[in-house]
Amino acid sequence: MIRKKCYKEFIAIFTFIFVLMVNHSVYAIEWEDKEVPINFKIEILPWEIVNNTIPNRTNFTIIDIETGLSFKVQRRAGSHHADAQPLTKDDTQIMKKIYHNQWSWKRRAIIVLINNQMIAASMNGMPHGAGALQNGFSGHFCIHFYGSLTHRLKNEDPAHKLMILKAAGKLDEYLGTVSPYELIHIFTIAMNQGDRKLLSMTLSNPDHANRFIKLAESITYFGVRDFSGQPLEDANGLILVDVPVQVKIYKEREGSENKIIHFMIRRESLTDRWFIDQDAIYEDLK
Repeated sequence: MIRKKCYKEFIAIFTFIFVLMVNHSVYAIEWEDKEVPINFKIEILPWEIVNNTIPNRTNFTIIDIETGLSFKVQRRAGSHHADAQPLTKDDTQIMKKIYHNQWSWKRRAIIVLINNQMIAASMNGMPHGAGALQNGFSGHFCIHFYGSLTHRLKNEDPAHKLMILKAAGKLDEYLGTVSPYELIHIFTIAMNQGDRKLLSMTLSNPDHANRFIKLAESITYFGVRDFSGQPLEDANGLILVDVPVQVKIYKEREGSENKIIHFMIRRESLTDRWFIDQDAIYEDLK
């Protein structure tokens, strides 16, 4: 009874923490309390370990990073990632609320809470395939962990990977390692996922990205078709890179458009990380 009470108190406290963190940077949390038998460290665990930690028919809790909302699920299947279903109709309604009452394939950063572990993960919000529980959810949804693969193509999904890093508070650290070309791909993912936090982190002056975020919300699809010109073999000695890119854009009011835009990617010094020049990309996309 004591452990059960502590567990419920933990859920309430942890959810409150994430509510406070909405629209702020996400950090890996380490919180130790000898009176509460819970490990407060968010872990990035490889799929091979998680697959054994949450075998089929296991119930666990999902906590959404952005909203702090939590709901219970059951793993039903999946060999390369976890196929899960909300446990009850109430859990389905909470999940739908997280997705603004509209099911979506967009990825979201989540924490999987199982026993005394918190594991960084990513989910989509689209019911598909088979479902067995009487929960008002017509199918299952996918949960990816570090090293998870898609069932059809057997490859790692880049958007899920970024959401896992976001859940663990490792996005900024990861962005410090990427090349200008990788940064463009991350920008593309952020645009299509509608992830304001990730998008602002790719831009120069990220604390003042409201103007660009508003523009991005009018673009429902952003696709890189080709990198124009000769790719740089080595940008290590540069602080400014001009990367022309052929893109396809779809805007709500204007329809689709194919064009070449220039990503002006810069850094303050050779030891700093790359950012996309916010003003330049705004002018190209407006």
